[in-house]
Amino acid sequence: MNASPVAHPFDAPPAPAEMREVAPGIHWIRMPLPFALDHINLWALDDGEGGVALVDSGLGTDETKALWASLFTGPLAGKTPTRLVCTHFHPDHMGLAGWLCDRFDIELHATMREWLFARMLWLEQSDDFIANQLRYYRRIGFDESQLAGVAERGNSFRNRIERMPVRVIGLRHGDTLTIGRHDWRVIEGGGHSPEHACLHCAEAGILISGDQILPRISPIVGVWPQQPESEPLSLFLDALSRLGELPADTLVLPSHGLPFTGLRTRVAELQAHHAERLDRTLAALTEPRRAQEVLKALFRRELDAHQMGFAVAETLAHLHHLMAQGKVARDLGADGVWSYRRA
Repeated sequence: MNASPVAHPFDAPPAPAEMREVAPGIHWIRMPLPFALDHINLWALDDGEGGVALVDSGLGTDETKALWASLFTGPLAGKTPTRLVCTHFHPDHMGLAGWLCDRFDIELHATMREWLFARMLWLEQSDDFIANQLRYYRRIGFDESQLAGVAERGNSFRNRIERMPVRVIGLRHGDTLTIGRHDWRVIEGGGHSPEHACLHCAEAGILISGDQILPRISPIVGVWPQQPESEPLSLFLDALSRLGELPADTLVLPSHGLPFTGLRTRVAELQAHHAERLDRTLAALTEPRRAQEVLKALFRRELDAHQMGFAVAETLAHLHHLMAQGKVARDLGADGVWSYRRA
């Protein structure tokens, strides 16, 4: 298998409310995020005479809306949006889906599970949502202070979504979207979100990868309260293998970081990264341990409450993968907390 080093053909992103053409008719937009990961890349694809298809929306905030308004009076002036394609349900990708679709009278294109999950979480205001969150985190071993934080945060997803469209044009793995003069094939991802959609244009040699493959970090692959027995790491590794079959010279347009080449090398790096984390997870089980104890072997820096939720989810993803392989077993203690041991 041909594997060239990871390289970045563009050394800097466009400024907010500006665009950069990365290939004929394919434009790069960057929006800010109020997190440690402080940006998201969005894409605008020429779609016929005077039309433009948008890929991902940005977070549901007034700041992002103002930047979109500036784009449509600036570099996108005179362009008519034709559709919005969202790679997956996370708020930085779908947060303004309803606002954009309503403003321009366009349709959302997304895989069904991504749209359904986003729509469900946006509508979710029930007491049993919090009860399930607390049950999940008690089983993991959160203390009373941490549980109080979980209850206080509630449904944080809802706060980052402007509104979710009431309808969707569903995408499936293998579907083709014709946008302008290009055909884009949908490649289903997995592990990071329920049914992540990547878009591959063979003619242009471009992959819009969303969060499925990023140039410098691994996307979060986690176990969450709505699916507490899931095993997402296998789905993620399977998706990496699919992407690794694309041509070696593919230009990857990720949602975070800079566009890059060297896709197969990056696939191999991510596979090695998770293999190493699985080794560290197993090595940590010199005796039965709770998830938060195992977490310390994977995340050695200090974590705030926001980061702790992601870190626990990732730790469980690696533990569940090892359980599926028969290398780790899980026991429920008299205190209602799971512990993990070598099988």
